[in-house]
Amino acid sequence: MSDKTRGGQFLVKETKCEDIFTPEDFSEEQIMMRDSVKEFVDKEIWPNKNRFENKDYAFTEESMRKAGELGLLGVAVPEEYGGLGMGFVSTMLVCDYISGATGSFSTAFGAHTGIGTMPITLYGTEEQKKKYVPKLASGEWFGAYCLTEPGAGSDANSGKTKAVLSDDGKYYSITGQKMWISNAGFCSVFIVFARIGDDKNITGFIVENDPSNGISMNEEEHKLGIRASSTRQVFFNETKVPVENMLSERGNGFKIAMNALNVGRIKLAAACLDAQRRVTSGAVKYANERIQFNTSISSFGAIRSKLAEMATSAYAGESASYRAAKDIENRIAAREAEGTSHQEAELKGVEEYAIECSILKVAVSEDVQNCSDEGIQIFGGMGFSEDTPMESAWRDARIARIYEGTNEINRMLSVGMLIKKAMKGHVDLLGPAMKVQEELMGIPSFDTPDFSELFSEEKVIVANLKKVFLMVAGSAVQKYGPDLDSHQQLLMAASDILIEIYMAESTILRTEKLAKSQGEDKVQEQIAMAKLYLYKAVDIVNSRGKEGIASFSEGDEQRMMLMGLKRFTKYTNLPNVVALREKIAEKLVAENTYCF
Repeated sequence: MSDKTRGGQFLVKETKCEDIFTPEDFSEEQIMMRDSVKEFVDKEIWPNKNRFENKDYAFTEESMRKAGELGLLGVAVPEEYGGLGMGFVSTMLVCDYISGATGSFSTAFGAHTGIGTMPITLYGTEEQKKKYVPKLASGEWFGAYCLTEPGAGSDANSGKTKAVLSDDGKYYSITGQKMWISNAGFCSVFIVFARIGDDKNITGFIVENDPSNGISMNEEEHKLGIRASSTRQVFFNETKVPVENMLSERGNGFKIAMNALNVGRIKLAAACLDAQRRVTSGAVKYANERIQFNTSISSFGAIRSKLAEMATSAYAGESASYRAAKDIENRIAAREAEGTSHQEAELKGVEEYAIECSILKVAVSEDVQNCSDEGIQIFGGMGFSEDTPMESAWRDARIARIYEGTNEINRMLSVGMLIKKAMKGHVDLLGPAMKVQEELMGIPSFDTPDFSELFSEEKVIVANLKKVFLMVAGSAVQKYGPDLDSHQQLLMAASDILIEIYMAESTILRTEKLAKSQGEDKVQEQIAMAKLYLYKAVDIVNSRGKEGIASFSEGDEQRMMLMGLKRFTKYTNLPNVVALREKIAEKLVAENTYCF
């Protein structure tokens, strides 16, 4: 399989715009799918927003049944188990557009289709899949996932729930307490993680929800957001589970949990996209209608600046999410072409891009929070009121930075996994890092480059930002070696650089591809968004780079690296940031909606 199809390679290879997939590349079938999902949401979910806000759990369950009847719960499930067997990009698309109206439904959908059903499709035996998956795909049954415990949150492998084999060897007896279990109130089957004896790793089990079998629950949790998503503590008291319901093999639970979360992470990024589009559209409409000082507030620079930034983040998140989704889809296809089973191909395909999945989870979950926060601000006092949809969007957005692994954990994972890949020889970081060292020692070129072609300067800057990462992370690895794990603040700074590189590059490549197919004059606003995103990214890389360099170097080494940082974050032609925002806002205000 070619080197190009490896996760993390974006950092050391130049990617051409022709080689990335963008939302403009959706097929007819994908566009039809997207439109039918939008229709479902606009008809069934959006008009009933207040029912979700009023904790109408029964309505969440009812809406899930309707989604099941339309086949939306089975998009990622292979056809032989009653699903639609769609490719990875299409499953992302459904997840994106079904999640924009309310976090309550989006959480129920994500927990059921992702971590509730997927572990059985990806790790189940043929018998397990035939027995459970068709019922889950149709919405006859709902799934839930029991990993977290009061003492085991981010440290997922430290769970205390026990599984004890019966004397006759026919069943395991599971005892323990799980918390924050999404869909617990209406699910038919749990994926439960428990420890057998003194095993180092936990084991996964498929457990049917039968109250007479030692399963009980606390009342619904009262939460800041996702109010109608059923979230309960679940108690297992000597719950009998037949041995044939073990998922995969003994001690494989931690691996199952981690791989389920990788898929969960990129899907969670997708689930934050349509919320941004809807919030931005709502803010634009309100700004156009709201009159102050005898004019609509959408004509004020302070408001236009916010609208432009909100749209830019949504556009960037979309660009990066679909780029990675297609990379995963291609990797799965390549594995299948080599004769790997669909199960194995999907597992390995997603695992290959685990770095990108973590990057996207962090970036897009933080963008949706900023977007809804600015949405409230544009609405002013009305935004703070439950009568407008902004405050619920803001509350719902908050959980996205916590579940599927906190953003802190994901930041450290993204850099940690990249370094592990380098150690395994899957991504050559050492060669490029040495080159950057040499470049720092050499004399910089003072030629004025020709930047007349679209994005020529921006691409040089992205390549330079990659050098910042290699310089900072390379020196840190040299200095701390395997101990780097314990320098969390340094890892966090490095991961912010990594995140901005991937997001900015994806946005520029998507826009370049668009300009080539439609003509530059037709996509002026998208060009402005790509340039604006990069400008902000350079600032973040500069500040996080400086923090990293200051924390582990001194004297001559520090001076040299700071000079390198300055060189690598320098524009030859600074963009006119105000003019960029103005161009984006002008289009939004004229179209009265998010229109990209």
